[in-house]
Amino acid sequence: MTPEEFLAETNVPRETFERLLEMDRVLIDWSERHNLVARSTIKDRWHRHYLDSAQLVPLLPESAKTLVDLGSGAGFPGLVLAAMLEPEGVQVTLIESTQKKCAFLTEAGAAMGIKNLQVIPERIESARLGFKPDIVTARALARLDKLLGYSAGLAGKKTKYYFLKGQDVEGELTEAAKYWHMNVIKHPSRTDPRAAILEIGNLARVR
Repeated sequence: MTPEEFLAETNVPRETFERLLEMDRVLIDWSERHNLVARSTIKDRWHRHYLDSAQLVPLLPESAKTLVDLGSGAGFPGLVLAAMLEPEGVQVTLIESTQKKCAFLTEAGAAMGIKNLQVIPERIESARLGFKPDIVTARALARLDKLLGYSAGLAGKKTKYYFLKGQDVEGELTEAAKYWHMNVIKHPSRTDPRAAILEIGNLARVR
């Protein structure tokens, strides 16, 4: 997928697209020196990473004003969401414990000109937000039961969770159900027929 094909697929505004191109410029520059994403996926990054992240946006509630992305890494989905949601006034917070990746996220966000962005350079367990986010997202970070444990420490009762999961999604749901009560909607992935997006609400620990 080329950038232009991504634009045709998502129909994002031109200003948003320009911001994503700027993110991509910084990503490629950094990837020459650091292993931010798997090198085998660089060539097809607009499909494997950018579109994979962007597919979350139509699923998110329009009323959401705060979003926290866990383990943001190379900015997928957090930076992509920040660019796409800035016109809606959504404040995006990226939590990433690796200093190198935090430096990338900060540089890329500045190059993109994103004002609705905060980068927290801490482990998720140690992060303090000062607010309860409307949305929590994560991609390729941990198994679902662990993700929910991370999220529960940051989120409120009305928080909704959107997790991009791979082919073992059913096994992860079965395991997580031992520890968590939750309402789950499973959305098909637009980028991988084996993958899914889990939309989770009403999260509570099993007593």
